Amino acid sequence: MKQTKAQKLRLGLFVIIGTMLFIAAIYLIGQRRNMFNKTFMISAYFQNVNGLQRGNNVRYSGIDIGTVNDITMVNDSSIKVSMNIQEKIITHIKKNAIATIGSDGLVGNMIVNIVPGQGESELISNGDVIVSYSKIGADDILSTLSVGSENAAILTSDLLKITTAMLEGNGTVGLLLNDTIMANDLKQSVNNLRIASQGATKTIYELNSIITSIKTDDNTILGMLLNDTISSEKLKMVVSNLETSSSEIDNVLYNINTIVTDINSSEGTFNYLVRDTTAVNSLKSTLQNINEGTDKFNQNMEALKHNFLTRGYFRKLEREKEKVSKNLELEKE
Repeated sequence: MKQTKAQKLRLGLFVIIGTMLFIAAIYLIGQRRNMFNKTFMISAYFQNVNGLQRGNNVRYSGIDIGTVNDITMVNDSSIKVSMNIQEKIITHIKKNAIATIGSDGLVGNMIVNIVPGQGESELISNGDVIVSYSKIGADDILSTLSVGSENAAILTSDLLKITTAMLEGNGTVGLLLNDTIMANDLKQSVNNLRIASQGATKTIYELNSIITSIKTDDNTILGMLLNDTISSEKLKMVVSNLETSSSEIDNVLYNINTIVTDINSSEGTFNYLVRDTTAVNSLKSTLQNINEGTDKFNQNMEALKHNFLTRGYFRKLEREKEKVSKNLELEKE
């Protein structure tokens, strides 16, 4: 059966449209994979890629600049992520840039974010390895929240036990909460402490007033000693003189002790008089005789005063003595 021109035209259009769609798909896929752009390769090492896959986007400061080329497991704690980066962006990325893995929105695909580093550094080149930073993933957050929830439940249970024991009057705190007598005693103790504190405050205030008055008042002894420098110098001088006098008294006592020791140990006249009882008795007898002679002499003199031969002489002496006494009294007046 021969084909008509209309059928041939439709077949030609279908082939042309199909070819154009295929070329467009190849172009879009190539653009996504950077197959038609000049690229260079960089890499970074992560401990966890959080579901990152080949072909996911690589962004620098929020701009798509390449794709993930390969993900290689190096060891149990290190994963190498290789990235194809557009060559035109090479003038903006430096060697101190930092790579992190995040998500494209809340539920989007995982992507590699590259952020600029701090300070000055050289531009990146093909094959360089940049520093990576692993963010906390959602699983880690959920695990932490789960542990925190369990701890909160245990803490709540313990608090409930403690509260129940307190309400039942168990323990010291429960006793304080339920025993009214102890509560009153505690109130009284607190009141006594408050009164004692007030008394202590008043005492401290009075002491401060006394100290202030001592510092400012020179009329008291303490104030004079604290503030009067002249009096303090005099006091120092008195103390110094007392020390000197004490030293001199010590010397005198030492000399007296030496003399007494010499007297006690020597055989001189004093020691002879002190120790020889015969000499002492003789001395007493001599003094007694002298006293008796003096008494007899006084009696003889009294007898001479009354004798008619010498009575005039003694009266003359008495008149001269009275005259001298009167002259002295007149001179005093």
